[in-house]
Amino acid sequence: MDKLLNIALPKGRLGEKVYDIFEKAGYGCPAIHENNRKLIFENEENGVRYFWVKPSDVAIYVERGAADIGVAGKDILLEYNPDVYELSDLKMGKCRMAVAGMEGFFDNPERTLRVATKFPNITKKYYSSLSREIDIIKLNGSIEIAPILGLSDVIVDIVETGTTLKENNLRPFETIVPISARLISNKVSYKFKNKMICEIKDAIDEYVSEN
Repeated sequence: MDKLLNIALPKGRLGEKVYDIFEKAGYGCPAIHENNRKLIFENEENGVRYFWVKPSDVAIYVERGAADIGVAGKDILLEYNPDVYELSDLKMGKCRMAVAGMEGFFDNPERTLRVATKFPNITKKYYSSLSREIDIIKLNGSIEIAPILGLSDVIVDIVETGTTLKENNLRPFETIVPISARLISNKVSYKFKNKMICEIKDAIDEYVSEN
């Protein structure tokens, strides 16, 4: 069995911050700082192998066992419901999943609500809990323009600062769920590499609680 712990990190700014936590918790990998285009980095001394993947793919690598652990946003976990263990809240990448619409929008319960979103499953579950009839319009980007052009009544999306909404004359109406980065584990790895995973989890939890 591979003695190294395979760790999937999300590419981009969040991933760099996440790696910084791993490094400060004692699981650094100096090669990751080298100026190259490599995607996989190993440090046998610390028993870790890191690799960069698209943020939305982290949970897939972990669920399928290509990675033992990884870091994924709570939005991804709620939307795709991967069969993984959620170990810790890293308290970073904080934002919220919210319903937003044009200033002055009034929701008429007598008609079907048109909702544009990148997160159909979260949206469906939320409105189902309200017994609200909706028409989901699945989009992949720039969904803020959907209500402006009359494609939808409202949107469901991640809101960080709310600046983009404000600049487009939109405002958040309801928060569905708070979002942050989570440490997740493959279920089989958690059984067979339990000691390694628990040690790194405890080290990270301790660092996060102190900072």
